[in-house]
Amino acid sequence: MGTLGLTVGCADFSLVPILAQTTRDTCLSSRPWEGITVAPPTVRSGKRAHLNAEDSKPFPTVERRRNSGGPAEARQAGEVAVFQELGKALTSSLQLDQVLRTIMEKIDEFLRPDNWSLLLLDEAKQELYFELAVGKASQALKDVRVKVGQGIAGWVAQHGEVVIVPDTSKDTRFFGKVDEKTKMETRSIVAVPVNFRDTCLGVIELINCVGPEGFDPRDLKLLEALSDFAAIALENARHVKRIHELTIKDDCTSLYNARHMGFILDTEIYRSQRYNYEFSIVFIDLDHFKQVNDTHGHLVGSRLLAEMGEALKTNCRLIDFAFRYGGDEFVILLPQTSKDNAINVARRLHKLIRETVWLAQEGLNISITPSVGLAAYPVDSKTKEGLLHLADEAMYLVKNTNRDSVAAANMGILPASTATSEAAG
Repeated sequence: MGTLGLTVGCADFSLVPILAQTTRDTCLSSRPWEGITVAPPTVRSGKRAHLNAEDSKPFPTVERRRNSGGPAEARQAGEVAVFQELGKALTSSLQLDQVLRTIMEKIDEFLRPDNWSLLLLDEAKQELYFELAVGKASQALKDVRVKVGQGIAGWVAQHGEVVIVPDTSKDTRFFGKVDEKTKMETRSIVAVPVNFRDTCLGVIELINCVGPEGFDPRDLKLLEALSDFAAIALENARHVKRIHELTIKDDCTSLYNARHMGFILDTEIYRSQRYNYEFSIVFIDLDHFKQVNDTHGHLVGSRLLAEMGEALKTNCRLIDFAFRYGGDEFVILLPQTSKDNAINVARRLHKLIRETVWLAQEGLNISITPSVGLAAYPVDSKTKEGLLHLADEAMYLVKNTNRDSVAAANMGILPASTATSEAAG
């Protein structure tokens, strides 16, 4: 199977392809949000797994669990209802789990596999992980990862084609270690890529649903259509996540922005009041940053800020928050951190900035010093405005005197630590 599309038309489906196309158009043109562009997926390339004559024979050792009988009209009506329900889910909710839950229910209702799963692609690691798993072995799959190209699912993710394996013992691509982990016996597999345009987002895999008559082409059409809906839901979720990130993160440094800092501070004050915690905030302003822009240009200045933002984030704990407050100013929020401990952190960050040679990989070798100020809750202030004012005031106390130092609210400029004094000497 190649690129994504909701067109599932064939003679077998009668009115279903029309409804599928209509549903797709509706979900793309009636989105209840603005600013998100999800172009209609391209039509599938029509790739299919090629089975040899032996593979295409009935597979007698597996009993098909669902009843495929019944009037064709009743089945067609059920399939139409599936598309209507999924179309409504896509257009009425931005909640990915709601759409995927509906797809999960329909796969179970129509195809009745022993187990089925939705594996999503971790692009950075080029691995598939189990986002959803339904069946007896679902709990055992939570921590399992499959490399792209490994096993049936990995092969499908790599090649973007449907694979139907009636007998896993005859397919060299089968990866038996998953069965070892789950203590299950995989006799047959149907795997369909979840593609959006030319990008593979994941794989839907059905275990033990191939019966004596093989895997009905009509079933495959339905499964492909369900994978298309999953792809649109996943892509919509990506766009929503990206838009959310743009509202809370700074483009240049990828740190949180000042707007989000206000929200996090409110949350931290509430949490600290309730559980009697302390926390601290550290303001950092770069000394003579304008000279960097004047000497090297604003693009170099932006790259320096980005590199510094990454360094600050790397040198903070996982529970800390790093913000770009504006211009060349940064703020670090230190949850559950007393003022004394915050002073140690402030000195360490001051030392990091002044001793690092910035943009060395670009051959620029820029050195810069910071002015640092800090304040703590509740010893200095119990309000967001008070904390911000005191930390900013401490930082400006440094900036308006000798720069390149650390000051604390209600304490003034702190004496240089031994390490900093030796470095300065």
